[in-house]
Amino acid sequence: MHDVLIKGADVILTMDDQRRELHNADVLLRNGQIAQVGQDLIAEAAEVVHANGKTITPGLVNTHHHLYQTLTRAVPGAQDALLFGWLQRLYPIWARFGPEEMYVSAQVGLAELALSGCTLTSDHLYLYPGGARLDDTIAAARDIGLRFHATRGAMSIGESDGGLPPDALVENEAAILEDCIRVIDAFHDPKPGAMVRVGVAPCSPFSVTRDLMRDAAILARDKGVMMHTHLAENDEDIAYSLEKFGCRPGQYAEDLGWTGDDVWHAHCVKLDGQEIDLFARSRTGVAHCPCSNCRLGSGIAPVRQMRDAGVPVGLGVDGSASNDIGNLAGEARQAMLLQRVQNGADAMSPREALEIATRGGAQVLGRDDCGQIAIGKRADIAIWNAQTIENAGSWDPAALLLAGPVKVDALFVEGRQVVAEGQMTTVDMGQVIARQNTLARKLADA
Repeated sequence: MHDVLIKGADVILTMDDQRRELHNADVLLRNGQIAQVGQDLIAEAAEVVHANGKTITPGLVNTHHHLYQTLTRAVPGAQDALLFGWLQRLYPIWARFGPEEMYVSAQVGLAELALSGCTLTSDHLYLYPGGARLDDTIAAARDIGLRFHATRGAMSIGESDGGLPPDALVENEAAILEDCIRVIDAFHDPKPGAMVRVGVAPCSPFSVTRDLMRDAAILARDKGVMMHTHLAENDEDIAYSLEKFGCRPGQYAEDLGWTGDDVWHAHCVKLDGQEIDLFARSRTGVAHCPCSNCRLGSGIAPVRQMRDAGVPVGLGVDGSASNDIGNLAGEARQAMLLQRVQNGADAMSPREALEIATRGGAQVLGRDDCGQIAIGKRADIAIWNAQTIENAGSWDPAALLLAGPVKVDALFVEGRQVVAEGQMTTVDMGQVIARQNTLARKLADA
């Protein structure tokens, strides 16, 4: 792999331990890592990328997504529904997916993330219709070129057993655990710099049994992988937990082994003070999904309180059937604005929101090798053009989330260029989009 020298950036927001902001500075990428950061760097054999008039940040980190949902954006009947009604409208559509739908929708979702500055994303795939497998999304991530934390999700309680999903979408619990072992053994790379990691991720407390939650935690810790699920997403979720389990979601999670620094939960909109303290003590992570929470009317997550207590918090775009956009820079701006709505205009700065979107997300995913521009960290770099119309007249281009832009000019993952001049370099996006739209039309016509 050749060296890349990014020269003359107006500002580099390093998000390193000192939170340095460097002006008229350079970054040298070598062997997938950041080799040097500073001014007037020289590397004679390196490819030079000029960054005059541009702002550089670490690649953004997405801690929660359902990539397959890019095929079901803006579905009539689901546009104005709360969470449970939204799911019931979409489950029968998702039941008609197969391997191609999973692969193509993941390509689209991953490219959309890349264009918004994301270099590392998780994905929560919890249904496997028509022979689809987790392998389909991992293949898409390799083709797009993003660093990928795939999670083997699952649902085991169908409608006939009192659950929300149709019976056709649920799986036998023994088979779920067996396939978790298969994909971990086949794809999980625990080493620093890994491009693919795998986690274990039963979908939610209302779609799997207590036994599966407990067994999944035991399996994950035996294999040394992380654990992920949905938790405390809205008032319906809290009511379900109280009725079915006799406790709040935080206690449910703790009782079943679902707290710790190897666990992160999506949403957590309705955590109360005791649950926030529990997550802070146990270092349990949270994937905050502000746009999806707004879209489904779930509420505003207590991010300020979580951060102040010491809970690790990252950002997630969530699925594109509930967002319906997968722009991680836009998600960071929305997170900042919602905390200001809830707690006052000084509740969250643009720099703090960017920190949550970079090193915050990396911490949640257990990736201390990502999320910063510092020597020895992975060469995951987002370059933003500060000369666009959104930024015209901005006195502080480093306050990226106030004026923009929200799409990258260039993106490097493991030192390889994935976006150049605002366009994907790894795939023909025209062909991918055309295929995606054909598949969406087939689903709609059916």
